[in-house]
Amino acid sequence: MGVVFNEEQMRRYQPHIVLPHIGTKGQRRLLQSKVLIVGVGGLGSSSAFYLAAAGIGKIGLVDYDRVEVSNLQRQILHRTRDIGRLKVESAAETLRALNPDIDIVTHATRLTAANARSIIEGYDVVVDGTDNFPSRYLLNDACYLTGKPYVYGSVWRFEGQATVFTRGNGCYRCLFPTPPSGSTTPSCQDAGVFGVIPGIIGVIEATETLKLVLGTGLTLTGRLLLFNGLDMEFRTVSWRQNPSCPLCGTRPTITGIADYGVTCTTATRPDV
Repeated sequence: MGVVFNEEQMRRYQPHIVLPHIGTKGQRRLLQSKVLIVGVGGLGSSSAFYLAAAGIGKIGLVDYDRVEVSNLQRQILHRTRDIGRLKVESAAETLRALNPDIDIVTHATRLTAANARSIIEGYDVVVDGTDNFPSRYLLNDACYLTGKPYVYGSVWRFEGQATVFTRGNGCYRCLFPTPPSGSTTPSCQDAGVFGVIPGIIGVIEATETLKLVLGTGLTLTGRLLLFNGLDMEFRTVSWRQNPSCPLCGTRPTITGIADYGVTCTTATRPDV
């Protein structure tokens, strides 16, 4: 029979339930779904907040970092009082206060080749809140090999981008075959980010995740959404699966999950 709504749930989710593309059936599907968010910085904060509000039944949070004062310019799940706390703990507290109806699971660890499969397999959709190329390639490979939809987003200064990768429709490596070298990548500490940009892209990631769970609407699969905050301009470019892709192409050479080295010119960078 699935989830039976109580009176409080009916009130909480009424704005969804009256929508023709959701209704009680769709809201029940949201409450039964499981979404993993890797990274609870700027992107992960905004996407997690709206997914929790929407009633995603189980939200997993992966992050090993602690809250710093410089994070508070954009990472809305954390407060000044949380400085020094593990981000997954701070984020979980905020999300539970927002919606005690759902299950928040914390993974206070770095996602690695050793643990990626075991963590990801327990979820329906994976949301990218990472801030570096090594993590994105690892996450992409792990999602593809486990058959999980991968909702991608990234930001840089005043710009952001997002797309969706699903099995049989290409992967991150089709768009970006190899990571940039340290000599061509600006210093991660110096790049900076306009605080609202991760919020905008994170909400787009949450929107795509909800559509995937509900099975409604046209997702960004096969389309890369580009956003320029200075010009307030959105545009999309189409992309296709690359038959020569080493992961999802016709003759794959990548058959397992591996860790990748840091490609930034400095060993650290501020969280997205």
